[in-house]
Amino acid sequence: MSQLATVDRRAATWGVLAVLVALAIAVLGSGNLRWFDAALVGYLFGTLFAIFAVVYRYLIWLRRPPTARLNRRGWEAFRRRGRRGRNVVALPGLVVGNLLVQSFIRGRSRSRWLAHQLVFWGCILAALVTFPLVFGLLHFESVGQNGREYRAVVGEAGTFSFDSRSVLGWVTFHLLDISAVLVLAGVFIFLARRLRDPGALATERSNDFLALAGLFAVSVTGLALTASNLWMEGRFYVFLNTVHALTVILGLMYIPFGKLFHIFQRPANIGVAYYKREGAEGAQQVCVRCGQAFASQLQMTDLKEVLPQVGF
Repeated sequence: MSQLATVDRRAATWGVLAVLVALAIAVLGSGNLRWFDAALVGYLFGTLFAIFAVVYRYLIWLRRPPTARLNRRGWEAFRRRGRRGRNVVALPGLVVGNLLVQSFIRGRSRSRWLAHQLVFWGCILAALVTFPLVFGLLHFESVGQNGREYRAVVGEAGTFSFDSRSVLGWVTFHLLDISAVLVLAGVFIFLARRLRDPGALATERSNDFLALAGLFAVSVTGLALTASNLWMEGRFYVFLNTVHALTVILGLMYIPFGKLFHIFQRPANIGVAYYKREGAEGAQQVCVRCGQAFASQLQMTDLKEVLPQVGF
């Protein structure tokens, strides 16, 4: 067989469909582009590229023999007759523990867990603000003749009004600054660990710093825009805006191909948790020498079938 990579037509088709759905959301959500901000066109193209590449790579990843087996086993365990009720009840706890709180990291290192939490929630906050703005789903309108009063509008539905100089107004208009501070704090903790921890230094790879550098660049250039607006009378704003847009667009394009792709892989760990629970409740594989159980027979059977598929 040829070793040259070819385009997977099925994954590419789903990627194109995802892009078309995103475009439809942008057009309809912005009132047929009535509220779409033309200054965000570059961000929109970067987002569409990221959507296509994420969907494409995720589907390819999901069809790899180990991933495909774990995915199938996870769904089988979740839908197992007699356990569905317990599995549904356990789902919120798994989502909170594995995805939101990430308690499995805290067992390894508290500083590492804190860094993950800061970056995670900083990025979540930034995404909740940025993507609705990019797709035209969120915009702000002035209220009446008072130039300080604004209303947040989602689609065509007005939500809450606020005084731009109130605490609520300050927080609303500086949510991206808050997210940047959270991300920078996490990045600095990561850098301190990677530069001082012997274990991290021993396993360091050339691309490990790339994700941190991207997060740092996006956060710093975003804060620089606020600094230019508040304290520098708008000096260098156009230049900083261009640099910030470039860092964000490059960051979006990097996500599907770099270390940050694990953002989309991590939810699959919930299926792995169900798989482990089923294996723990079933028969165990016993060491022939010491007689101690070391893994579930379910896992060992799957391992023996998957290893030849990946060339071992």
